[in-house]
Amino acid sequence: MKKEIHPKYETVKVSCVCGATFETRSTKDGEVKVEICSKCHPFYTGKKRMIDSTGRVDRFKKKYGLN
Repeated sequence: MKKEIHPKYETVKVSCVCGATFETRSTKDGEVKVEICSKCHPFYTGKKRMIDSTGRVDRFKKKYGLN
């Protein structure tokens, strides 16, 4: 590999809205925030969870003038 052309690959902290945190490696600096992780995703937990998408839908409709 050529030197000084590749981004730095560093350890970053990932924080989920459920409160879970873990570390991984990435080229992104700082902290990564996610809405769903393996600790709270229904596929991994086996439980149903209602995700609040109402705000997202309203913002989409407002942005594109759909009422």
